[in-house]
Amino acid sequence: MLKSSRTAEVILSALPYIQKFRDEIFVIKYGGAAQIDEKLKNDFARDIVLLQIVGIKVVLVHGGGKTINSFLDKLDIKSEFKDGLRVTDTDTMQVVEMALSGLVNKEITSMLNKHGARAIGISGKDDNMLKAKVMNDGKYGFVGDITSVDDKLIYSLLDDGLIPVIAPIAIGDKYESYNINADLCASAIASKLKASKVIFLSDIRGVLDKESNLIGKLDKDSIEALKKDGTISGGMIPKVDACLECIQNGVGAAHIIDGKIPHSLLL
Repeated sequence: MLKSSRTAEVILSALPYIQKFRDEIFVIKYGGAAQIDEKLKNDFARDIVLLQIVGIKVVLVHGGGKTINSFLDKLDIKSEFKDGLRVTDTDTMQVVEMALSGLVNKEITSMLNKHGARAIGISGKDDNMLKAKVMNDGKYGFVGDITSVDDKLIYSLLDDGLIPVIAPIAIGDKYESYNINADLCASAIASKLKASKVIFLSDIRGVLDKESNLIGKLDKDSIEALKKDGTISGGMIPKVDACLECIQNGVGAAHIIDGKIPHSLLL
């Protein structure tokens, strides 16, 4: 009886959130340990199913860095990072697209469907959904800046009760492929959809200060200051840039959460 009572209390405590966010759009960037560890993968999938059941419209954007690295190693293709972004030449771009669109995207889609969600895997090239231009005059090779998001396909899938699972590959003016940082891709999509939330799953607790304490809230000025003193560096740079871009473009809230904590998405 006590266990049943506690279960009822938990369900009732969730009711205000269900009422608040029903029919709202959450854009979730999925990556890191939550995309690799089997238990975390299954926890994540069940969380997504629950969000869908209670009426939240989920759009999922995924990375796949570890899978890309594995393929590059097997093919003896060297890869480097600058400013937290993978430098992408022609050979690397082919591997990136193969790994993200051909393997990772379908694995995630299949996992969600296995747990009872209704998901469909696509890339930004489908229906010319994501268009891009080369970033920083080619400093990073075929890494792109998204120039436009066509949301018709996304809304069509959401209206049909499906979860779009999106590989961050975009198309250029000459129909060349561009590798898009998954955080920035999620940001652009969330901004276009004016999502209620954009959530970035990370392998760390969030932005930490010099003493490794979690910084709970950030704004534009504090972000710039923390970049200058090196507190925000490496792969955290595109994450905080993506968060800031979202808020400036009408997204309700942007979160960086620890994907290594079971059910961190629900928490």
